Amino acid sequence: MKNRNIIWAIAINVLITVSEITIGIFAGSLALISDALHNFSDVGSMGLSLWGEKVKERKPTPSKTYGYKRAEIVIALFNALALLAVVVFVFAEAVKRLLHPAEISAGLMFIVALIALVGNGIATHLLEKDSHENLNLKSAWLHSLQDALFSLGVVVAAVVIHYTHWFIIDPLISIFLSIYILKEVYGLIRQTVGILMESVPDDINAAEVKKELAAFKGVKSVEDLHIWQTGSENRFLSAHLIVGDIDSKARHDLLCKISETLDKNFRIHHMTIQMVSETEKKNLTCDHCN
Repeated sequence: MKNRNIIWAIAINVLITVSEITIGIFAGSLALISDALHNFSDVGSMGLSLWGEKVKERKPTPSKTYGYKRAEIVIALFNALALLAVVVFVFAEAVKRLLHPAEISAGLMFIVALIALVGNGIATHLLEKDSHENLNLKSAWLHSLQDALFSLGVVVAAVVIHYTHWFIIDPLISIFLSIYILKEVYGLIRQTVGILMESVPDDINAAEVKKELAAFKGVKSVEDLHIWQTGSENRFLSAHLIVGDIDSKARHDLLCKISETLDKNFRIHHMTIQMVSETEKKNLTCDHCN
């Protein structure tokens, strides 16, 4: 379902791009041409997102034991950087146009931008549902959202120009929307880089996880705790637990309880836990335990 939505969004953006570039040049509207450039970047970004959704389902191999789950994050980062480049370019061109305003055909600008607004609105709606739990699709949705916003800005600019002949509104809107999108792009880049650096997920407090693990009956201390993720839906934990002198059945029961808690409270589905007693620990060489 999500792949079909991306395909529809790509088709919509191709049509919008061709229309806006053609009419934007004829009308002399920077905002309209800027919107077309955004839509063009969306086509490539959504294509990458579609490819990423397929690639990440590939099975693990002996050389890629995690599989291709992180393809989602790499593509999301690439899309965010591409969007950043486009927004910076539009911002720079808008500043130039701000200093040297040009006459614009408000009628053509309004008609094409209104059509683009409807198309971008539909594409954004199609991608929105899956964007909350998947950074790859979030990057595609963000591309589509900024296009919808830019189209809305062009519509507003066309109305203002028609009634006031205040041509400076065209670059002003481009600058305002560029600043808004930059804020959203920053958030996406921060998330993707955090995952690539194997940081603890934003919604997890490592100290809280350690405290909860230490609270289980039989656990003396928690050492060498690591929490990371390879994609939006794949979270991992590894820990070294010092336990009391309990038998193998008690250790198995403890492990089941820990697994259930991590899944329920922190959405951590994949964990690797080493349990040793204080006596066993004396015979281990473990320089990295914290």
